[in-house]
Amino acid sequence: MSQLILLNKPYGVICQFSEHPKHPTLKSCIDLPGVYPAGRLDTDSEGLLLLTGDGALQHRIADPRWKLPKTYWVQVEGEPSDEQLAALEAGVDLGDFVTRPGTARRIETPELWPRNPPVRFRKSVPDCWIEIVISEGKNRQVRRMTAKVGLPTLRLVRVAIGPWRLDGLPPGEYRVLEVDLADLPGGRQATTRAKVGRTPPRSTGKKPSGHSPSSRRRKP
Repeated sequence: MSQLILLNKPYGVICQFSEHPKHPTLKSCIDLPGVYPAGRLDTDSEGLLLLTGDGALQHRIADPRWKLPKTYWVQVEGEPSDEQLAALEAGVDLGDFVTRPGTARRIETPELWPRNPPVRFRKSVPDCWIEIVISEGKNRQVRRMTAKVGLPTLRLVRVAIGPWRLDGLPPGEYRVLEVDLADLPGGRQATTRAKVGRTPPRSTGKKPSGHSPSSRRRKP
């Protein structure tokens, strides 16, 4: 079994452990040595980030050949039309590459934690949430896709990668799982077993439903 860490990366945290002059890093969230991200998430995006110290597992997750689906909840400016959603699904020509086909649908406003800082809205422009599922993850891809079809992104939250989901994990906290590498990525869903944390998570106030008792947060 290999160890996998599911982190809910907060807005503004950069996906690196080395010090950065402008942004907090993963050190502000993770207190486990010898782990590194299996993939990345933009500094101004939030949500699920996978980390591991197992090179084979990291390769299995991050290698685009395995095409693990990535699910995003995206708050956009404007009301998406059927034509705009169809364009997102069919693949968007971004100039340097054309995105692979995926799925895009309107969703109700999800119950999420408040973003810090809050999203800036224009009173004269409506906004809407859509769910986008893609099997690739190039730099700022989802933001570029929505902008290309005329729906600028206001907030971007990744909620799932393959079989792994946030499941109510609060921002800045993580959950440790044990994963059977032999189950990835084949047709079967990965078999995972939650590893019980040594200490309970520090209270962060109101938590989304489904908060796991095995999640933990780095002590200041």
